[in-house]
Formats: sequence, C-alpha cells, structure tokens
Amino acid sequence: MKQALLVFLGGGFGSVLRYLVSKPLNSISQNFFIGTFTVNILGCLIIGLVLGFSAKGDILSENNSLLLATGFCGGFTTFSAFAFEKHTFLKSGDYLNFAIYMMASIILGILSVVLGLWLAKQT
Repeated sequence: MKQALLVFLGGGFGSVLRYLVSKPLNSISQNFFIGTFTVNILGCLIIGLVLGFSAKGDILSENNSLLLATGFCGGFTTFSAFAFEKHTFLKSGDYLNFAIYMMASIILGILSVVLGLWLAKQT
C-alpha cells in the first residue's frame, strides 16, 4: 500500500508540474508543441538519472525510485518510460524488437488518438 501511495503522490506532482511547464510554453508556438516537447525530453533526462542512480543501489531506494521514476515521471510524461525502454532494447542489441516496438508504438498511438476522436464524435 505504501508503494502505491508513493506512485500516486509522485504522479500527482508530476502531472501538475507538466501542466505548469507545458501550458505557457505551448502557447508561445503554434506549429510546434514546445512545452510538450520540453517536458518529454526533460522527463527522459530525469528517468535516466533516477534509474541510473537506482542501479547503483546505494543512492536511491526502491521506494524513492517508485516515487520519482514510476510516479513523478509517469505523471510528468510517459515518454520518459518509452525512451528508457527503447534504450534497453538498444543496450541489449535487440534491434529488431527496438524497431518493431518503436514503430508500433508511434503508429498505434496516433491511430488510437484518431480512433478515440472518431468514437467521441459518434456519440
């Protein structure tokens, strides 16, 4: 239960911070979502740091990793987890699954948005 609460708290904080960072930045640019891009790239950096420090074992505990990586980065951006997972494929030399997962995620993600918009329009 404690671990779920840590994820919940980190996710809430990450979501609020994403809103506070991305909303004003996105209003600056009309052709490029600079706010979204910024939080996604920053989230990738943060999850890399958190998971890197966690791997060392003595810097961040499992609970701290849940709060920061799963919770905060999950709320701040899911792109960070996506990027880390792709790094894992590359690190292990699994280029085929890297390519399949990358393309499927992008294509199916966009198609899912289109489907959701279409379904919402139908009701």
